Amino acid sequence: MKFKHSKEFTIGLSVIIAVIVLFFGIEYLKGSNIFKPTNYYTASYTNVAGLSQSAPVTINGYKVGLVSDIRYEYDNPGHITVEMSLNKELRIPKGSKAVLVTDMLGTSSIELQMESGTNYYNVGDVIIGERSAGLMSDVTNDLLPTVSAIMPKIDTLITSLNAIASSPALKSSIEHLDNALANIEAGSVQLNAMMAKMPAMANDASATMANAKTISEDLSTIAGNLSGVSNQLKDMPLQATVDNIAQTSESLRQLMAKLNSPESSLGLMLNDTGLYNNLNAASASLDSLLRDVKKNPKRYISIKLL
Repeated sequence: MKFKHSKEFTIGLSVIIAVIVLFFGIEYLKGSNIFKPTNYYTASYTNVAGLSQSAPVTINGYKVGLVSDIRYEYDNPGHITVEMSLNKELRIPKGSKAVLVTDMLGTSSIELQMESGTNYYNVGDVIIGERSAGLMSDVTNDLLPTVSAIMPKIDTLITSLNAIASSPALKSSIEHLDNALANIEAGSVQLNAMMAKMPAMANDASATMANAKTISEDLSTIAGNLSGVSNQLKDMPLQATVDNIAQTSESLRQLMAKLNSPESSLGLMLNDTGLYNNLNAASASLDSLLRDVKKNPKRYISIKLL
């Protein structure tokens, strides 16, 4: 006989399956694994701000469990019990602490600080609970007082900066700086113009170097010629030439001495004043004669016609 499911049975079965899936899904989203065996431990705190269920429980940054429950201790006012679900393989030595740590965003977690030893807590025991100062507490206790002490100095610094900013000297310095930058810009323009002329200057320099090379070759030729002349002068009988010049000079000296001496004929001619006067008188008579010939040529020239 074939069994037929009713419509109500199918709906009920679907609801039960959905509830089971929802339960396991919620537990999975919380981070718990109901199929994995766990041990439960508790710790007591006076402040659990930022801590929530499913918060991680770590050892040196490694997750070994999570927070399974948080409840207020009504029989011990001011304290809150935190239940931790840890891996079943984990054994916690006595003296270990469950430290509540808060990060910069205000989210809290529990960090187990393990002690060494072989005497372990039993499952369900209460572990020593402490709250770490955290970053925000350090900021409040250490940084804020320092900032409060620095604030007056910052105010004084801002006042000094305002005084400097309103100083005429600063304005004048800025104007001088603007002028200097303008001069630098003008110099840059001139430098660019000079750089544009550099190819032509390089060509002129090349031509100059070529001319210098030609001049150097000419100088080398001249030096060679001078060297040849020097060798020729070295080979010439300079001493004989100097001796001849000395002899010629001595002969000229003797000739001049004879000319100046009244004992020689040339000396008498040069030094006798009577001879000079007679020559002067003869020159005057000859001049008078020539004038008379020009004036009365018939007196001296007779022309007869046949």
